[in-house]
This record gives sequence, structure tokens and C-alpha cells, in this order.
Amino acid sequence: MESRMLFSPGQRWFSSAEPELGLGTVLRLAGRQVQIVFTGTGVVRMYALGSAPLLRAVFRPGERVRVEGNDKTVEKVEDREGHVHYLCDGHWHAEGELDAEQPVSQADSRLLSGRVDRNDQFEFRVECLRRRAEARAHPGWGVLGARIDLVPHQLQVAEAAAARRPPRLLLADEVGLGKTIEACLVTAQMLASGRASRVLVLVPESLVNQWFVELLRRFNLAFAIYDEERCESLEMTEPKANPFEDEQCVIASVDWLASHEKRARQALAAGWDLLLVDEAHHLVWTPEFTSPGYALVESLSARTPGLLLLTATPEQLGLGGHFARLRLLDPARYTDLEAFKAETRGYHDLSALAGRLLDDQALTTDDMQALARLFPDDQDHLAQRLGRIAAGDAAARDALLADLVDRHGTGRVMVRNRRAAVGGFPKRIPHLKVLHADEDPTLLGVLRAEFAHDVGETDDEPSHDFTRDPRMDWLLDTLDAVAPAKVLLLCRSRAKVQAIEEALRLRTGMKVARFHEDMNLLQRDRNAAYFADEEGARLLVSSEIGAEGRNFQFAQHLLFWDLPLHPDMLEQRIGRLDRIGQQGDVHLHAAAVADSAQEVLQRWLHEGLDAFRQVLADGREMLRGFGAELLQLASLDADAREPALDELLERSRQRHAELARLIAEGRDRLLELGSRGLGERDALRQALAADDQHAAMDDFPLRLLESFGVHNEALAQNIWLLDPEHLSVDGFEELRQGPRMCTSDRATALSRDDLLYLRPDHPLMLTATDLLISGESGNAAFLVDDSLPPRTVVLEAVNVIECVADARLDIERWLPPTPLSVAVDTRLQRRPNFAPGERARHRAGDRVFDLGPQRKVLAALVPPMLERTRDEAKAAAQALIDEAVARADATLSAEIQRLRALAHVNPAVRPAEIAALEAEREAVLAALPTARPRLDSLRLVASTDFLQLRR
Repeated sequence: MESRMLFSPGQRWFSSAEPELGLGTVLRLAGRQVQIVFTGTGVVRMYALGSAPLLRAVFRPGERVRVEGNDKTVEKVEDREGHVHYLCDGHWHAEGELDAEQPVSQADSRLLSGRVDRNDQFEFRVECLRRRAEARAHPGWGVLGARIDLVPHQLQVAEAAAARRPPRLLLADEVGLGKTIEACLVTAQMLASGRASRVLVLVPESLVNQWFVELLRRFNLAFAIYDEERCESLEMTEPKANPFEDEQCVIASVDWLASHEKRARQALAAGWDLLLVDEAHHLVWTPEFTSPGYALVESLSARTPGLLLLTATPEQLGLGGHFARLRLLDPARYTDLEAFKAETRGYHDLSALAGRLLDDQALTTDDMQALARLFPDDQDHLAQRLGRIAAGDAAARDALLADLVDRHGTGRVMVRNRRAAVGGFPKRIPHLKVLHADEDPTLLGVLRAEFAHDVGETDDEPSHDFTRDPRMDWLLDTLDAVAPAKVLLLCRSRAKVQAIEEALRLRTGMKVARFHEDMNLLQRDRNAAYFADEEGARLLVSSEIGAEGRNFQFAQHLLFWDLPLHPDMLEQRIGRLDRIGQQGDVHLHAAAVADSAQEVLQRWLHEGLDAFRQVLADGREMLRGFGAELLQLASLDADAREPALDELLERSRQRHAELARLIAEGRDRLLELGSRGLGERDALRQALAADDQHAAMDDFPLRLLESFGVHNEALAQNIWLLDPEHLSVDGFEELRQGPRMCTSDRATALSRDDLLYLRPDHPLMLTATDLLISGESGNAAFLVDDSLPPRTVVLEAVNVIECVADARLDIERWLPPTPLSVAVDTRLQRRPNFAPGERARHRAGDRVFDLGPQRKVLAALVPPMLERTRDEAKAAAQALIDEAVARADATLSAEIQRLRALAHVNPAVRPAEIAALEAEREAVLAALPTARPRLDSLRLVASTDFLQLRR
């Protein structure tokens, strides 16, 4: 093939980085980009003209091409105005007639011309092919390199979502259980599998940065943040273009998009495969009113197959709001609010029944009647089951609970895990103080101005000087008291971070790390590593936004310089340390100057809500009910506010207790059971855990990068330094800034955000693997094996089974690009399980043979042997294809049957979901038989006398 970067619509090109896409066609040129459509997989790519990883598909006489499924030999080639035409079997074919899948390899031409590589390069190439296939078939593909703990309930959500066609779920876990991680797991797997290529994340403005960091740092997903400035900039370059089509994965503020009619229309027109909406309870809908944000999400959700809504406030605080969210997920199922309320009352009765079963309590007469109505055709069996349950049969109890879960209405579209059920959380220990100010008449005024900006009453932040602030004395005393423990200090803004750091510099020589929003990600990573290091900083001072999406659970002390007005924001701060996996109790330190506005807020959060000891499910409702009154009291002098403040605190306690009771009574035990899955879904966690054990002892990532000149040096246990000084290629974005540290160990990666977490689906590993496999390195090799009899030559051909299909089918989970090795000798006899002798492989070393003198011999020997390997490879590939077809048919058919049966008892099983799965099965079973082996690499193994042969 000839490599030329002169593009013209209609030409055919290959992607060297993604050969499995098949043959692509140039659609159009747009400025400095070219658009290629890969019709075999339904993928469209935009490439920069100067650096596109593309190879012009030009075949030479004697090579094979595939037209309408038939392989033909090229007899003659003509270039007609930039487009290639081929003469095959007496007929001319334009390049546009060629099939998307072509039997292309450069290995045979290299071997025939005598250009061969070292034996170790060939073997390493085959290892890369094998490892790529194993990784692609892994159940955790897309999240192998996710920087997360293997938390069962989170992985169960991802596993359940992967089985939906498409996933449309309301993630409503309690605060701190990782709804964001669950949503990111689903997103990462859908993108990696090809089920989604365009993703839109809509969040409140304050969470945009947190989501960006979470997706990038934990899941290696680079999303683009969209705002008005970015859209205007894109329109200046391409006035007629839709700015939302410039990126595949986008994060935007829902408030900005909903308030801008033009941008909303553009986002809607851009088309998406998956939509994520955080804080979905802020979207307001009633039969009489629809908020702009809700209207926007409703329009997008109607056109987007996949939908994930996130909220920590499900139905317990209002069935109307809960119904509003459910109708976004399934508008055909949830059409009438009053009917939904009546239906829900029945589910609450079932929830009470489930609670009695779980607590091993005797069932009531009403329970028996309810079960009889649920199982009208199975009365005798039901009586037997109840008898076994009464006798203490736990298996029978769990089976009945599983059947009740299957019949639950919202369990198909909603996930609700509770902290008490999940377990593993630390105890919260508050340390709250009231500080007595010195004789400084201006202090309360200064604190009042600071408070006004903190709670959003004013936009202009006052200047800060904390050198003589009483909180600085308290901070230093606290640090002394908890020494040598690490302490995370959180405050409202970047300006406060800098003022605190300056005051500490003047008063102590303590090592301090800082975090704020104006630092880039690399700076934050380095400071986080400095804080995590045992010999590093004891104190990390961070702003509100700076610490979002970060994991500091190695620390147990959290210090609040100020407190947020919104209880949910306080919970988010506490969540930096109070996380699953935290090994110790979490100590929460806060202080406020007596009679200050800050003291009013601290007392309300502590005495009114008990927010420092327990997770609040009603924080938003409490702020809505008491926030305005609280701020008014905070603005008064201490003497004027005291009686009213005591009364406000009492009313807050009463309202909080009332809401807690409503939430407890509204608990849906069946929904919680369904969310936990009764332990049924654990395959993903087990597969990831098994891969972790293997990765801890695997040096393949280092060897792969070493092949490109990236040297490594062990720095500590599980940590290596990657040095790109002698890097031989461009394209490794992660190493552009110089040496980087890396690890393959999950625990190490979780404790060090600055480390590259090298697993098979990490971008650096994907790039390196693609570069090696798409290049020539190791695809033709020669080896002398003195253990072979004289005048013996064996040709070993490595073919890769590839199935060119619609990317959304995720065909590689059934049939990954598996390497097949076939060996034949000069008598064209197959050599099963052939392998060169260990002595020959060892002696080969770095030796490169010059086969120029043997080119005529090669031309006589190799072609018939190669043809024989093709026949053998087809037969071997067919066995794997048949196995994949059988496995796909059995798995998908079983799932279809399960859904059909479930649809009879649960109206939430949408007919569209069953139809989508049936269509997928048909498409998969049609695509798999079209898979073909593609020659990738060749190794000629010969006896010692072969080199004596000449032209």
C-alpha cells in the first residue's frame, strides 16, 4: 500500500490505529480535517490532515481484494483522477466497490523481499495481539483502569446497566454511596464497548468541574466543558456549524443550557447516545408547571436512547417529584400522576411485607391475601413455600423475596442503596468550638463581610488577613493536638487558601500543600501526592472546588475554616474523608467566633440538624424551609437574635425529626432489595479482582513502553518512573511533559492521583498497543533452529480473526480479535502446536538476518506455504466463530426469555427493551459468521543449512 495524504471524496483508506474498523471512505474535507466513514462498523471519524493515522488503500497486482464477499486477485491497477480502479478476472472495479473488510497484510511482502525483524520482536507482537484480545473480552473492558475501589453495590449497578438495551435508570443511592461513580462506570463501559459514542452530561454549574475531574482522573475520559464562551469561539471558526458536534463527550451546566434557547436547540440537534443528569431533583414538573431545566431534559431524553438520572432524594420527600423523574425515563409507562400514587400505595404494602420477611417476623392475614393476589395461578406452591419459610428455610424466604422484587414496579428503572445496608462507613466524631475574640471591635464586622460572600449575599469577596484571626490560633492548636496525623482543611475560595497559607508561613514552618481551582490538574496531582507522602505535608488547604472529585481517605481529620450554608455541600465536604474504605473514625473540626454570623450557622447545622454526626437526607428541604430566616438572624446583633435563634433551632429539630420519620416510613424495602440484587450480580467485581491479582506481578506495560524507547526505573514498591527521553515515536500525550510515575496496583493508584494507572484500557496502553500492532515491527521474522532436521523449513502464520460489524453491537465481547497461529512445512503439511526450540530462541538474541541472497528461494517456497496456512486458518477460525455464535445465541436468547417472562408480572419491562434485545441478537448472529482471519505476521523457521541457499 502507498501512503499519501492527498484526500478526495470517494477514496478508500485504512486506519492504522484501528484496523478492525475495516476500509473507510472519504466523505468530505472540512478545513484542516477529513471525515472518513467506516461503513462496515458504522463509525464516522474526523482526522487532522497533518497527523491522521491513515494509510491509503492501494493494492498492487498479485494482491487480493474482496468484492461483494468474493476474494479476487488484482491483475492491473489504474489511477483515474485520484481514484484507483482494479482489473480482476477480466472486470474493472472502482475502489468504491471494494468491501469494507479486506485481506490486507504487509507481512508477506516483507518476508518475500527478505526484510525481517528479530525473533523477539515477532514473539512480542504476538503477545500484544493475545493480550489485546484477552483484555477486549474481559467483562470489565472500559473500567479495568478505573481508579476506584471494587465496591460491590457500585459494580452491581454497572453490571445491571450493561444488560439494559439501552440503560434508562434513576440512580438514587443515599449520600456518600457513589452515584457519580456508578454513572461513570456505565458511561465508561458504554464508550469502550461502542454502545455509545456521544455522551452529554448536564449538571448544576457548581458541579461542572467536579464531574470533569471525576471522569478524567478516575476513568481516563476526557470530556469537554461547554459554556457560552466556548460556543461563541467555535462559531467564529465555523459560523454555520453546530458547536455541539465538535466534541463527542460534553459536560455543560443545565442552567446555562436551559436559559439559552439557541444553545438548547443546538444541543438537541447534535444527537446523543447517552444523557446523564446530576441533581435531577432540581428539575421541577407538575401537571400545571414545567421548569426550563425539566423541559430541556425532557426534550433531550425523548431523543436519546440512554438516560441516567442522579438524585439522593427519591420518592420519600414527594411522590409528585418522583413521578416527574420517572416519566423522563419511561413516558409511555408513567402517564398519570394519580394512578401512579395509587400504584405506589400498593408497593408500600409489599414493602412492609418484605420487611417482615427480612426480619423473620410472622406474616399477617393481609400479607397472605396480598401474596395470593400476586400469585393467583400458583396457590398450592405458594402455601408450600410459606410453610417452609415459617419453618425457618432461609433459601425459600430469599426465593420469595426475589419473586417479589421481580414484580416491583419501579425496581426496573430505579436503584436505591442505603448506607446501613451497604456498611463499611466510619463513625463521625465532631469537635466543635466557640472561640472568644480578643478586644477587637472590628472583628465581628470583618467576619460578617466574609460570611455574606460565603453564603452568596454579595458577589465581591473581601480581602482576607488571617494572621491575627482567632481561627488561626485554633488551627495551630488543633494541629498540635492531633499530631502527627494528616489534616485536610476546607474553605470557601481560592483567596482564603492563599490567605491561610500566608498566615501559616508567617507563624509556623509547617509543610503545607494547597489546592484550588486556578491550579491545573498536574499541579493538583503533585500537591495531592505531597500530602499523601508520609514525609510530605501534614496539612492540605483546599478551596471548595479544588478538592472536588479527590480521594483523601488516608486522612481522618477534616477541618472546616468556614461552613457552607447548604447542608448538602457540608455533606459533600465530609464525603472527602467519610467514604467506603475509610479505615478509621472521621474527626470533624469546626470553630466559630462567639456572637458571629458563623456561629449562627454552626449552631443550626449542629443543634438543629445534627449534620456533623449523621448523613442528612432532608438537607435541601431544611434549607428551603429555614434558610431565609437563618440568614436574617445571622445579620442581627447577638442580643437581638438569641431568643429567636433558640426558637428556630427547636423548630428545625422538630421538622428534621418529622422528615426523618417520613423517610423511614417511606422506605421501599423491595426497591432496596432489588438494588442489592440479593448478591446475584457479582461477576464484574470478581473479574476485576482476579485481574488485579495478575496485574500486580505483570511487567507487560513496562515492556510495551520500553519497546518505544520509554525506559523505566523502580522508585518504590509498585511505583516506576517512566522516562521518555529516548522515545522513538510521537503520540504519547501522557509523556509530553516529561517523566511520569506509574503503577499497576489498584491500592497504590487510589492513594496517589499523580500516578498513571497502567491497565490494558488506559489511554497510554491503548496508544502503545495500537502503534505496535499497526506498524511493521515484528510482523516478519526469521529464525534458525538447529534442532530441525536438515533442509526443513516451517512457515508460521499468525492470523487475527476480525469481524467488521456495527460498533454498537459490541461484537468483540463474543469474538475478540483473537490471534491464530498456523504452521506448515515445505511439504504443505500442518505442524500442530509447532514451537521453535528454546535453545534456538535463546541463541537468536538480537540477531537480525539478511535474507537478501535467499529472495528467489523465498519466492519459490513461501507462496504455496502461505496459501496453505490461509486454508488452515480459515478452518481454525470457523471453529472459534461457531463457538462465538453458539455462546451469543444462548446468552441473548436466555436474556430475552427472562425479560418476556418478567414482562408478564412487571409492567416496567418495556416492550421496546425486549425488541431491542431481539434486534441485537439477530444482528449479532448475522455479523459473527462474516468474521474472517486476517494475516498479521509471519515467521520462517529453518534448519541451519537454509542460509547456504542462494539465488
